[in-house]
Amino acid sequence: MSKAAAGWQTKQLGDIAQVKGGKRVPKGYKLETEPTNHPYLTVSSFTDDGTIDTSELRYISPEVFAQIDRYTISSEDLFVSIAGTIGKAGSVPPELDGANLTENACKLVFNPGICRDFVYYFTKSTDFALQAATNTRVAAQPKLALERLKTIALAVPHRAEQKRIVGILDEAFDGIATAKANAEKNLQNARALFESHLQSVFTRRGEGWVEKPLVSLCPVFVDSAHRTPNYQTEGIPALRPRDVVNGRLALTEVARVSEEEYEIQSRRHRPAPGDVVYSRELSYGWAAALPESPRVCLSQGMCLFRPSVDLDSAFLLYVLNGPIGREQATRVAVGAAHPHINLGDIQAYRIPFPSFREQKQITQRLDALRAETQRLESIYRQKLAALEALKKSLLDQAFNGVL
Repeated sequence: MSKAAAGWQTKQLGDIAQVKGGKRVPKGYKLETEPTNHPYLTVSSFTDDGTIDTSELRYISPEVFAQIDRYTISSEDLFVSIAGTIGKAGSVPPELDGANLTENACKLVFNPGICRDFVYYFTKSTDFALQAATNTRVAAQPKLALERLKTIALAVPHRAEQKRIVGILDEAFDGIATAKANAEKNLQNARALFESHLQSVFTRRGEGWVEKPLVSLCPVFVDSAHRTPNYQTEGIPALRPRDVVNGRLALTEVARVSEEEYEIQSRRHRPAPGDVVYSRELSYGWAAALPESPRVCLSQGMCLFRPSVDLDSAFLLYVLNGPIGREQATRVAVGAAHPHINLGDIQAYRIPFPSFREQKQITQRLDALRAETQRLESIYRQKLAALEALKKSLLDQAFNGVL
């Protein structure tokens, strides 16, 4: 716990508020989606900014309310999640004053002299998070017992100082929220710019462009072995659909196989650098080129093709991972529980095909634009991280009495 500043007193939550639990719906009853006069608040409706998401509210009947009418929350109280997700806190809007509260949360009913929002901001601090984690017990799911929550300590100044600090944090956090929204919008715009240019490249085709079936452009086109190999912690990477992420190979947590399993999986074709692998199950419709190393094999749910000498593999990847390829993948995918694409449908994909020289020129332009997009994305992510760090710094200062 932070050291109390001069004039501040160290208190436990149980000293400054009544900590009261919520109540589950009685056995034999269910929550209702049709509105009644009795909203029932669950942890899933608690938002990160300390309020309630009302888009999917649940309700209880008057009959159920009569059995649990003591377990409601006032808009003057603070809710805190205590099971599953721990420590998510906030207040309910006036229109939800008197709503029932889930058993996975509790309410803090504050004593005179305590500002609710001062304690709310404390729940956002590193100090609170550390104390909550220390007091949480994990069995089937994480649980912060009410008696343990009551023991969480904080330094409390007089009410006027609490309100002054809340005012500073309100203004600062509003500014940070605006800056974050702008950075997130800029991040989305950078991605949208690249996607828009990618779309225009393949829709505004120049003279001499033709369309050809993918299989006609690939002298090698094979499916993976229709078996799940025996995986192990060491050995040769075995690519699964999940390992082709947005057109790039993700090899950090890849499954691995022995030399014997590699030989079995590679009977149809031994994957080589430059070959294109394609996911056709689950997270289907993504392509990536194999690097010089490491040596890999295909697990179930993948296929592989080798572009012909007059098809630039980087150009093909832009087609397959861009709007044209993704639209075709979505259109031919089948199966709701286990979505997949049949090999014949992949072979029939229509690929726009200009001259090899124009393919290389397009690839160079797209590579340059993608590099610039990634540079901008990195800048905006850094801004978002800096804004989060600023919030933590302000909270630490606030509860150390130096704000």
